[in-house]
Amino acid sequence: MKTPFENVVAEHAGTVLRVCRVLLGPHDAEDAWSETFVSALRAFPDLPDTANVQAWLVTIAHRKAIDVLRARSRQPLPVERLPETPSDLGVPDVDHDLWQAVRDLPDKQRQAVAYHHVAGLPYAEIAKLIGGSADAARRAAADGIKNLRKTYLSGATS
Repeated sequence: MKTPFENVVAEHAGTVLRVCRVLLGPHDAEDAWSETFVSALRAFPDLPDTANVQAWLVTIAHRKAIDVLRARSRQPLPVERLPETPSDLGVPDVDHDLWQAVRDLPDKQRQAVAYHHVAGLPYAEIAKLIGGSADAARRAAADGIKNLRKTYLSGATS
């Protein structure tokens, strides 16, 4: 017979909170701790009786901490002064018509082209990022390149 979830929380709450505090610091730890146990509660009925519950909870806490860190990295950083002009950091000094053609691509095509042809990611990883299958990511990248050839090259020759 499976241990009641309340007992699991009572037994492992301290360990999970310590893990969250180590990974995130005191400010975000309690939120990650709560999210860990909400997720665990949903999955608990399917957990095998022979599972290492503490390791399972620590794995969930680790993933919740990663989510918090990713969200934190997307937050803007305060600066004293805003630059007068947009930065060209990361923008190669190339034909601006090409960049406009890339911006005009549909979202999935633009993302697939960027992730595969610029960042060098395999299609399986791209599928995880934008959703769908590896074949769909490959198709989106191919369609994006085809559209770029059609719009950019036709504009370059005219």
